[in-house]
Amino acid sequence: MTSQSQESWVMRIAGFLGLRRIRWSLRRLHVPVNARALVLEVGSGGNPYPRANVLLDGFEASSERIEKKLVRDRPFVFGLCEKLPFRDKVFDFVIASHVLEHTDDPDSFLSELQRVAKAGYIETPDAFFERINPYTYHRLEVAAENQKLIIKKKTKWKNDPELVNLYDKKLKKDSTFQRYIRIFPDSLYVRFYWSDSIEYQIVNPSDSANWSYPIELNACPPTTNKFKDAFRSLCLFLFRRIFSQNRRNGAINLINLLRCVKCNHDALMKTGDSVLCNKCHQSYPIVNGVPKMIVGEISGANQVRSQSIESGVDKG
Repeated sequence: MTSQSQESWVMRIAGFLGLRRIRWSLRRLHVPVNARALVLEVGSGGNPYPRANVLLDGFEASSERIEKKLVRDRPFVFGLCEKLPFRDKVFDFVIASHVLEHTDDPDSFLSELQRVAKAGYIETPDAFFERINPYTYHRLEVAAENQKLIIKKKTKWKNDPELVNLYDKKLKKDSTFQRYIRIFPDSLYVRFYWSDSIEYQIVNPSDSANWSYPIELNACPPTTNKFKDAFRSLCLFLFRRIFSQNRRNGAINLINLLRCVKCNHDALMKTGDSVLCNKCHQSYPIVNGVPKMIVGEISGANQVRSQSIESGVDKG
């Protein structure tokens, strides 16, 4: 995509005025579709894009989220990105913001995005920043070159411990460098728009990114500021109420968008507190109004996530 498609006119004005941090924040309002387009967000977590009409996430609780509380203020489904419970090309646009880097199966992840949507947007940390400042839960390093994603699987959460150590000592606490990051965040993230298909290359496809979380997570509970968190949550709530398609979202028939993840059949029906496939008769529970479209044994990185929830890692 061209730079024109990556920025709204409001973003360009903010950039022209030197308001770089505001320009960066405004990217969450820029979804280049018309008002009638149906938009899905996968891995929506606790801060979904306002323009998304339908949300999907894998788990109610997750230590991998910045916003701990899951937001379900519009049609919502529990499901896995590697096996999306939606019909082919049922969405005009799909958003995957800071989600791709969490999977250990990028082939399935990207294939599913292309299957359910006609176009989309992917945002991740840039591979360089991931290398020097790795995130505990990230399993991929992602870069974009010539309209193509270049993906490297991380075989451990720190691919280069010596380089990370140098960054920690020299730059991580340097106020000038941290100010640069705040003012020029674009250089540290990948923003990738695609249409029809996603061009990508996995440079080490035979390597496995399916590793367990470091045990030090249990010894390092996150620090929080309750007042600051509450104020941020209120701001995000108001932001969504103002910019989301609230009336339209309330009228969406979610069942008409779903397909069976067991047999891939499109004809599903709601029966009481479950969703039933008319072909293979697989039943999916509806919990607190949300269909849980996951069947069979959870594997790979998703299994690690589910185990961490059960063991209490996510309760910190």
